[in-house]
Amino acid sequence: MIVGGHVMIQSRDDAADKAFFRDVLGIPSVDAGNGFLIFALPPSEFAVHEADANGAHEFFLMCEDMDDFVAAMRAAGTEFTAPVNRGWGTITAITLPGGGKLSVYQAHHARPHKTAKAAPKREAKNKVAKPAKRKAKAKKNQTKSRRR
Repeated sequence: MIVGGHVMIQSRDDAADKAFFRDVLGIPSVDAGNGFLIFALPPSEFAVHEADANGAHEFFLMCEDMDDFVAAMRAAGTEFTAPVNRGWGTITAITLPGGGKLSVYQAHHARPHKTAKAAPKREAKNKVAKPAKRKAKAKKNQTKSRRR
């Protein structure tokens, strides 16, 4: 029935914000036509909170490690608020190039999806194995060249 979600971020400088998501945050995208980029999101989740009125929605990006995220934003020259631990997560807000604010948090609560932390271990293992395979292949090619 439901196959995904689609989030719209309104911006006074959409070109600058698109470049930020693409170049600074490294989020992959596709061009849906005429430069209208649609960005991929990692596994996402949503929650329903009690409120005094209906119709208000918030969008947060999530990070695995707030310290690493803050260091990356500092290195990129991106403004952000001081991270605050709220119990359910540690939260900051970044200022997008177009002037909008976007909250980012590191979850301290249970997640319905596996986190990406397992993936780097597999990637690191593969990265270690590849150079060894390259060396073996290069050595094999050198041996073949000497035989000729």
